[in-house]
Amino acid sequence: MRPSLLIGIGVVLASLTPPGVAGQTEHTLPTETIDPSWLQANAASKTVTLTLVAGLTPLNGALNFNGFRDGGLTITVPEGWTMIWEFRNHDGMLPHSAEVVPNRLPVPSASVKPAISRAYTDRLDQGIPPQGIDKDRFTATPAGEYLIMCGVPGHASAGMWIRLEVSSTAQAPGMAPTEVE
Repeated sequence: MRPSLLIGIGVVLASLTPPGVAGQTEHTLPTETIDPSWLQANAASKTVTLTLVAGLTPLNGALNFNGFRDGGLTITVPEGWTMIWEFRNHDGMLPHSAEVVPNRLPVPSASVKPAISRAYTDRLDQGIPPQGIDKDRFTATPAGEYLIMCGVPGHASAGMWIRLEVSSTAQAPGMAPTEVE
């Protein structure tokens, strides 16, 4: 092909790029969508099941939960409900874990004592290996704001954390994007 034809094709292709897309980095990508299947509730038994997926997307080098990082997702659970999380490490390279910790920033750089009894995966520091799974059950109490973070050293401080609200007023569990500061 002639160089002038290649330049012309490039100009046409560039004009087809939607405004604001050219030059995006992973920090400016749109927020991941919430899949309603991640959260299943049984009001009669006051049980909520959360599918918690580490490294679901490549966002932040796969240091994310369900495609969200740096507190960009909030899970709300009524106080006193039983919470079951089905943890899956979707990341093909790195181990990950999860634990509920106090809502404090900056987040810890490694695992700490969980803020809610039994609210953590096995192998907090070493992490669940790639493609591994773990299942945990705990009672969402006391009411308050918490973080769900990866306990593998350095992962949470690199952005691998989301929010958990145990609510004394919520009638049902829910999920919503959180405005990231």
